[in-house]
Amino acid sequence: MNIKISQSIQKSQQFKVPDISMLRQLIPSELVGQILEETGKGEQRRRKLPSEWVIWVCIVMAWLPRHCIQAVLGKLWRGISLGWSCPTLGMASASAISQARYRLGVKPLEQLFKQVCRPMARSETKGAFYNGMRLVAVDGTREAVADTPANARYFGYNKNQRGASAYPLLRAVYVCELGTHLIFDAVVGSCYKGEHPMACRLQRSVREDMLVFLDAGLASFEMIAGVMARGGQVLARSHASRHWQVLEQLADGSFLSEITPPAHLADRTPIRVRVMRYTLDDETRPHHAEVQTLVTTLLNPVVYPACELVCLYHERWEIELAIDEMDTHQRLANRPFRSLKPIGVLQEFYAFLIAYFLIRLIMLRTADYANLDSDRLSFTNTIHILSDALPLFQLIEPKHHDRLWHWVMDWIVFFQLSERRDRSNPRVVKRQQSRFNRKQPEHLNPTLPTKSFREAIVMLT
Repeated sequence: MNIKISQSIQKSQQFKVPDISMLRQLIPSELVGQILEETGKGEQRRRKLPSEWVIWVCIVMAWLPRHCIQAVLGKLWRGISLGWSCPTLGMASASAISQARYRLGVKPLEQLFKQVCRPMARSETKGAFYNGMRLVAVDGTREAVADTPANARYFGYNKNQRGASAYPLLRAVYVCELGTHLIFDAVVGSCYKGEHPMACRLQRSVREDMLVFLDAGLASFEMIAGVMARGGQVLARSHASRHWQVLEQLADGSFLSEITPPAHLADRTPIRVRVMRYTLDDETRPHHAEVQTLVTTLLNPVVYPACELVCLYHERWEIELAIDEMDTHQRLANRPFRSLKPIGVLQEFYAFLIAYFLIRLIMLRTADYANLDSDRLSFTNTIHILSDALPLFQLIEPKHHDRLWHWVMDWIVFFQLSERRDRSNPRVVKRQQSRFNRKQPEHLNPTLPTKSFREAIVMLT
């Protein structure tokens, strides 16, 4: 790519407000402005840090969890300030950024998430469809937030026989497109909220072309009926101990049965389902010889053979991998959300989902560009490549941006992964509990010393 950066430096010095070319190509500035206007967060007066810029800072903050918030702004500032006599001129302080975040609030990020994040797989996207049905899954998780009194009151601590969790926890339930790992709807609340009622709210995102995968804890009458009411189909795991009445035995080994409504929905008609019970005869796999049960609303055993559906259900693990990507590789393991107030946590949460969506969207476009399955691309390396490319889009003229995107995608493809191996791992914990005493509420705000360390020394004779 023959581009003279020196020419771009001269042009960058003419900007009054820094340009965020890369992000604006992913999310149009017009859409951000419209959302700010609709939510009443548009600019009343010109500030050093406009509302649109606060949104970009929140999103990039989710790509750079190790950076303080001022360093995140610096990352966005660095490209256009190259060549300035004082490159930090105009940079906002950390407290100014924090105040701007709380002025912005949650609604703009929430609305932006709802408008930007949606299923993106096409018919040729590998692993995204089965018999014309888009594969999606619903699952939930709990995330740690900063341990402050405000967050503790709003989100609460998870409690069990060992005591309370170390940090307050939020509960989130997601809908994920399995072939692309794109999360396109979410519900968030305190850790005391039940995963099932939160998941039922996500029925709003089900469409007629979707096959929805559910784990056993979500495979209820209400959830399945809600999905079917919107034209979707269900493939779910059921507890092996559950008793199913055999209404009709089918040739592929499955049988027809019914899910009866609970007492508070006694007037509803039972749902006709197909039940598949199987086991594994490979001694090297976990759960060898244990009985597994799947339930589906796909009743035709000729069009949807039982063995095919059993293999297909393993695609549900893609949502587990998506959650792992967000927790372990994007936000980094054991690192709570940084905001000290609930409004900041919720804002950070939606920005975090938007940031994840953008990474996965670029990976999807790269997979199409290179004719690869997006599973072959490295999520972690994509984050590093994109964060490094931010200033490059500011330095290089817009007419060259298409070539720069190809440069970015070539680097993403360069770090492609090998094909997935046929493997199965037990669900076990590697780290044991700490030998140190547990942190208690009285340890959160310790009394400050009244003397310097030197003054406190008493020599013993």
